[in-house]
Amino acid sequence: MLDRPCRVWVDDAVLKGFKDFLLRGNVVELAVAVVIGAAFTAVVNQFAESFLTPLVGLVGGGGQLGGAFEVDQQVFAWGAFVSQVITFVLTAAIIYLLVVLPMKTLVERRARGEEPGPAQPTQVELLVEIRDLLRARQGAAPAQAPSRGSGPV
Repeated sequence: MLDRPCRVWVDDAVLKGFKDFLLRGNVVELAVAVVIGAAFTAVVNQFAESFLTPLVGLVGGGGQLGGAFEVDQQVFAWGAFVSQVITFVLTAAIIYLLVVLPMKTLVERRARGEEPGPAQPTQVELLVEIRDLLRARQGAAPAQAPSRGSGPV
């Protein structure tokens, strides 16, 4: 039997790295995009089911087999296919207009210098990061940020 209690050992650096990974802008933005994409897909699918499919069925002759034909007891539901193609084109157009086009415009503005890019770290922040990385490589714990009036960084 062990004379000391068994516990899971997790290094503070591992926890900090995991937290930094989760809170990094790209991961959070990706999670938001997935949730919004799922909600948007549900709306578009319901629109297709409620409006497009019946409309295509009416154009295809209405009735139970509107938008379908039968050959040798095989039903070809061309109306459902046309409805899905229209749904895809609508989804692609909306994504292009609401996401791709604004991002393209923003990138072009930044390239022309009209829009400021993301804020870059200051020299002091970079030096502190380098110092902490060097200390971590040497095995020492990173120092706390210096308070005002203390010596050089």
